[in-house]
Amino acid sequence: MNPEPAERLADFDEFYAATAKRMVAVVFAVTGDLAEAEDAVQEAYARAWVRWPALTAEGDPTPWVRTVALRLAVSTWRKARNRMRAHFRHGPPPDAPDLAPDRVALVAALRGLGDDQRTAVVMHHLLDLPVEEIARETGVSPAAVRTRLSRGRKALGARLRDEPEPADPEPAACARRLTEEVPFHG
Repeated sequence: MNPEPAERLADFDEFYAATAKRMVAVVFAVTGDLAEAEDAVQEAYARAWVRWPALTAEGDPTPWVRTVALRLAVSTWRKARNRMRAHFRHGPPPDAPDLAPDRVALVAALRGLGDDQRTAVVMHHLLDLPVEEIARETGVSPAAVRTRLSRGRKALGARLRDEPEPADPEPAACARRLTEEVPFHG
């Protein structure tokens, strides 16, 4: 019969507290990299937690955790070693080309848009999706997508020309009407 969740958690916590430092020391001795050892050991304990009832039913879970941690560390070490061998054999990877200034400006301008407008603009203009498909994928009406595209294009145009974004004309017009209609008496 499986122990209650609280009892199972306490049992695991006790095991972890009693064995984790030594486990890290063992894996560190093998890898020579403390961060790598800590990562491997943490992953091994996470995997042990998932199998905890079966591991404790078999007896002491320490050998299982140690084996998993060492295998994880060695696997990571092998990958790093193979990357180094490839680097020496083939040289460093070619430098990535610098981004063109206009592309950098576009990305910066896109970041300035709201999420909804940015999503609509990117899906329509970069992915070439029709308005109807964007509406389906984002869960809004085609009219809402067209509005987002229109506003997004306008904001992008202003940002890319380094102009201030046009303010909503309605509040300014309202304010003008109010000041014209109601004389100010100081």
